[in-house]
Amino acid sequence: MTDNRSQAIELILTVFVIDDDASVRKSLSRLLWSLGFEVETFASAELFLKRDPYDGVGCIILDIRMPGLDGIGLQDQLSRADYSLPIIFITGHGDIPMSVRAMKKGAVDFLPKPFDDEELLQAVRRAIEKDIMARSEREEIEQILERLKLLTPREHEILRYVISGMLNKQVGFKLGIAEKTVKIHRGRIMEKLHVSSVADLVRLAEKAGIKPAV
Repeated sequence: MTDNRSQAIELILTVFVIDDDASVRKSLSRLLWSLGFEVETFASAELFLKRDPYDGVGCIILDIRMPGLDGIGLQDQLSRADYSLPIIFITGHGDIPMSVRAMKKGAVDFLPKPFDDEELLQAVRRAIEKDIMARSEREEIEQILERLKLLTPREHEILRYVISGMLNKQVGFKLGIAEKTVKIHRGRIMEKLHVSSVADLVRLAEKAGIKPAV
């Protein structure tokens, strides 16, 4: 079991079931509740959108064909709103192009009705794992961005040269400052960003979207 999965045991995991078929909502609720998940059901995409944004760990089980806003439409709206819960599509009318479109947009799975309980549960587990990993990555990036705020403008400038692979002497020549001065700045950068090697610095910069100086 991974560390992420171990952490998931201590979390409240919520599955949102969005389907216009009351019998589907009822059966999925019973199944998911029996396995310890929190469950919220909605008869339409519009009703789900009226709910306050959920900031916990979970996933969405979404019928692709519903009156009003359909599943693909809801997926598009959530994507534009940067609502990151993983989606599992279920449908009794799905076709291959629709499935491909949903998966390309980030859906975890696409299950045709009727589906096996275990098949659905495996999809839910994959979705939960995906959400935990994505949340962990977002938190890491937020921490990196907070550390980057500690750098001075000059340190930001030198950081971009360092991750481009330049030596201290080369950076000094480029900026018109002494090699010793570059070395001091470089040490402060490493300290403030909590890294111990250039390789770590490069990985950190990539996650933060910082481009090397040309």
